[in-house]
Amino acid sequence: MKIIAFGGSPSKNSINKKLATYASSLFENAQVEVLDLNDYEMPLFSVDKEVIIGQHTLAKAFLEKIATADLLIVSLAENNGNYSAAFKNTVDWCSRINGKIFQGKPMLLMATSPGARGGTSVLEIAKNNFPRFATEIKAVFSLPSFDDNFDIESNVISNPELDKQLKEIVANF
Repeated sequence: MKIIAFGGSPSKNSINKKLATYASSLFENAQVEVLDLNDYEMPLFSVDKEVIIGQHTLAKAFLEKIATADLLIVSLAENNGNYSAAFKNTVDWCSRINGKIFQGKPMLLMATSPGARGGTSVLEIAKNNFPRFATEIKAVFSLPSFDDNFDIESNVISNPELDKQLKEIVANF
């Protein structure tokens, strides 16, 4: 099984990328590729730019990576209750090439944040929106209070109850 995992944040120290990476490590006998959103940095989408640039090569590259996956693990950053601008921009560019961005791939949808809500608002938006981009969300996981519940040195969820929840989700795949 090939897993493509990424955090929906351009932060160099993205806590969502850390969570996606950890979740992907829980799948046995899987080939995992963790994408960095910074590798797909494109100018702010507009139809005017699209006329000049055409289909952006980085958007094509992102879609090609998605095409190689058997499973997507996506952990979204929450910026003011919504997707990060970087993630939304990637979606905007990609959707102009293929409206079915996620190409029918099953998805483990997640979010984390330093706050106690763990990205709940962005998860609600994504749960309603992502199926339009051709994915089946198989499970949703929220990790609240990242700094209290994730051990950065070991790169694992340190809260036993939350770790058990995620491991049960993975086991059901």
